Amino acid sequence: MSSQTPLRVVVAGLGNMGRSHALAYHTNPGFQIAALINRSDVPLPDGLSFYGIRRSFDEVLRDEKPDVACIATYSDSHADYAVKAFEAGCHVFVEKPLATTVSDARRVVAAAKANGRKLVIGYILRHHPSWIRLIAEARKLGGPYVFRMNLNQQSSGPTWGTHKQLMQTTSPIVDCGVHYLDVMLQITDAKPVEVRGMGVRLTEEVAPSMYNYGHLQVLFDDGSVGWYEAGWGPMISETAFFVKDVISPNGCVSIVMKEGVKSDDIDTHTKTSTIRLHSAATGPDGKFAKPDEMLSMAGEPGHQDLCDLEQAFVLKAIREDLDLTKHMDDAVKSLAVCLAADESVRSGAPIKL
Repeated sequence: MSSQTPLRVVVAGLGNMGRSHALAYHTNPGFQIAALINRSDVPLPDGLSFYGIRRSFDEVLRDEKPDVACIATYSDSHADYAVKAFEAGCHVFVEKPLATTVSDARRVVAAAKANGRKLVIGYILRHHPSWIRLIAEARKLGGPYVFRMNLNQQSSGPTWGTHKQLMQTTSPIVDCGVHYLDVMLQITDAKPVEVRGMGVRLTEEVAPSMYNYGHLQVLFDDGSVGWYEAGWGPMISETAFFVKDVISPNGCVSIVMKEGVKSDDIDTHTKTSTIRLHSAATGPDGKFAKPDEMLSMAGEPGHQDLCDLEQAFVLKAIREDLDLTKHMDDAVKSLAVCLAADESVRSGAPIKL
């Protein structure tokens, strides 16, 4: 295929992320949208209404014979859709989490390899220049590390409706936690060895078997520890809803958010505002040798910009035949930790990894 020939892509699932990815394909000359797929009609942003909405993923694969399938459906369908797409000859972009079980995640990776196709998982922070900088600065500090991270959302209306749909199959600490476990694993070269989880069902609007607030703690083989917290719903606090903090013996690196940002604003989930670097070094008088350094992240990409960068990476991976082995392995590892935390919530016992 000529490098100038656009790749024909289908997008399954037209929620917030699916629509954003579809816009990214629409504006990237390296792609041509062959079809948009959703179980029901939803409003489409300017530029996408031309394509219309089809209902059947299987029929679209058969009829359109696309080069790429973008899967942004609910988590429980990710694995089956991805495998079908690979077997139809497609490269696949799939939103996180890759699957709802580790065995299914491995099945998807195996299908990608067996069919010689590319698999890119939607870890959007991997394409964010500010998060790339935060990870680099944290690695400079050296371990062992303390990871302190959360992303809570005080949601209502349609957003709370989306959260309740997600919680039919996936808890908050799995759905969002895979991002931040992935960040931890990019910072430390140590292996996670144990995870502990706890969760609370704060509303009768979710099933008795589900919880809308969760907290996990992960232990690494070099002594590093980390926690991640995620809660969704109208009762969730806006206080300290966004904590991204990495501590080591040599200091710490943190994200400092602007005052007044709202947890339900999707752009706040990725925008970092300022990175604060603190050195633990002291002078002869025992006082800190230098003041904290504040790295301004002004002009960083917004949510749609990041989706554009993500899909540009998909195009690059296909065109340049990038080796995505580590990318896929990392996705399985981060998912395994979060699913083990979910198991711990339900069993009340720590899980050895």
